[in-house]
Parts: sequence; C-alpha cells; structure tokens
Amino acid sequence: MPQGALSGVKQRIGFLSFGHWHPSPHSGTRTGGDALVQAIDLAVAAEELGIDGAFFRVHHFARQLASPFPLLAAIGARTSRIEIGTGVIDMRYENPLYMAEEAAAADLISAHAGGEGRLQLGVSRGSPETALNGSATFGYVPGDDETDADIARAKTEVFRAAIAGAGVAQANPQMTGTTGLLPIQPQSPGLPDRIWWGSGTRATAKWTAEQGMNLMSSTLLTEDTGVPFDELQAEQIQIYRDAWADAGWERTPRVSVSRSILPILTDEDRMYFGEREASDSQDQVGYLDGGLARFGKSYIGEPDKIAAELAQDAAVAASDTLLVTVPNQLGVDYNARLLAAIAEHIAPAIGWSPAD
Repeated sequence: MPQGALSGVKQRIGFLSFGHWHPSPHSGTRTGGDALVQAIDLAVAAEELGIDGAFFRVHHFARQLASPFPLLAAIGARTSRIEIGTGVIDMRYENPLYMAEEAAAADLISAHAGGEGRLQLGVSRGSPETALNGSATFGYVPGDDETDADIARAKTEVFRAAIAGAGVAQANPQMTGTTGLLPIQPQSPGLPDRIWWGSGTRATAKWTAEQGMNLMSSTLLTEDTGVPFDELQAEQIQIYRDAWADAGWERTPRVSVSRSILPILTDEDRMYFGEREASDSQDQVGYLDGGLARFGKSYIGEPDKIAAELAQDAAVAASDTLLVTVPNQLGVDYNARLLAAIAEHIAPAIGWSPAD
C-alpha cells in the first residue's frame, strides 16, 4: 500500500523531462527552441489530464535544458495548478543569490491563480557531465581542499538562507537611512519549504533530512548492496524519514522517486519500446563517476502488467510523489498520450487519482 494511501495523503504523479533535442530528421525536438516550447505545451497538457507536476532536468554543455527559471516562469504563467520543478539543478554552476532572485520571481508568477507559488526545486551536486570542470568554466573554482559536493552544499546553504529572508548585503545608509543587512528581493512565501535535495545514497539522504529539505531520489543510486533497486531505495527513504523525525522538524517532508514507465497500447508504442521490454526489465549494476551504482529497471509492457509490478515497488510505496521520465523527443502529442495512458490504466494501482 502506498505511503500516501496509508497516511490519507493523495499520491502525486508528475513527469520528468530531460529536454533533449537533436537536429535529426527522426527527432520531434530538433532545436533548443523546440525543447523549451514543447516543455511548456506538455506541462499545459499534463495539467489538463490532472497530472500533479511538471519537472525538468538541468544539464550544461549538452543539447538539453540548461537554464530552468525562464522555462519555469513561462509554465507558471500558462498554468494555474500543476507543480513546477527541477530534478535537479547542479548547484556547482549557480550564483546562489542571483538564483534566489530568479526562483522567487518565478514562484510569484506561478502564484497568479492565488495562494502560494508552485515551484518545487530539486537541487544537488549534479551528475557526471559532458564538460571537464564545467562549473570552473562558469567561474566557480573549488579551493584546494574543497570537493564538488562541498561547493554544492555551501551554495545551497546560502541560497536557502536568501529565500528565507536573511540579510545578505550591507545597506547603503545614504539610500536607506539604515546600516543593517538587506535581503534579496522579491521574497516568495512558502518557497523555503519547497526545496528538495537530489540524493544518490543512504548517507546523503540522512544529511538531507538533517538539513530540513525534501528528498528527491532518481532511477539510480550511487551505491549497491546487492538487493533489488526498489528495496535499496526504500531503505534510503526510511533512513531519511527516521533522520527527519530525529531532527524534530515540525512540517511533514515530501519524498519523490523517478521511474521509466512506458505502456504499450499501440503499434507505435511497440515500434519505439517493444524491444526494450525484455532487456530493460531488470536492474543494472555498473560504474558511474568512479564508483559502483545500481540503476533501476524500466516498466515497459501492457498496462495491467506494469500496474501490477509498480504496485509491488517498495520505494514507490514509500514515497508520496512519483516522477515519470518522458521521451520528450517524441513530441508533445505522443507524451501527452503516454501520460494519459499512465493516468488511466496504471496510476490508480498506486493510490493516485487525477487532481481537481
């Protein structure tokens, strides 16, 4: 039984797009402009289907989405209900104070229908990338004893303090009549509680809880104990929840997991994904970024089969939010049909129902 169903909280489902584009005649997303406009259109379509969230991966120096805030603001202006987020922003590349201004502005735009904003920002140290020392190219060079993780965590601390209203710049008394510290502007109420850390291990999940951030866990973990992926991820989530309780935070945290879900209903679906049904139906173990990692299986096949398998996924049951990775280069219409099929035939098996 899903965590959401056990607690009486509605299970959420969102999509996660990597925003790939490629100038190939076989691609439905051939330019960066295509990727951005199609992302907006898919978010609008997903909202109409009752899907709960539109999330986007951030990569630099690649044919993928890289600068999330213009996109998030545009989606916020075009929609009124759906959550809008990232999974994840690589904090090594960010100026945390400028990011705080951008995040607050985009969040306020998304609140145009009333209430708080709808941003759900996943941040982290990032993943292996195409560029060598890419963040250093942006001007962020680690010190002699600093690691990439150190930089990402330090910037996240500054960013979170800024969006919570901390003073960060000395006031000019000739302009303000004061000598205190000024916060960034604008501020967006509720945004500090909607920051997630993308965690790839049990240890970082514990750290995430201690910091008071929501937990975002993807389709891979950068460790392996020999147990199935969903069980290892469920252990990660339990460690996070225990650490959250030990820290004494007052609010209830959120936990998301990502899954590749590809129902086969048509000949077109079978053409694209039929051959992967057997090959991708098991976890994979390999090396990533210099260490052993476990990659979760994909859910491919007839909807009833997927629904039964997904209902037995221990980590999906332990989470409150499921992010479905979408093949965005197949275009908006195809991905809207994919989300509709998941919503109708698969999602009810994990305790989900469409948003009002």
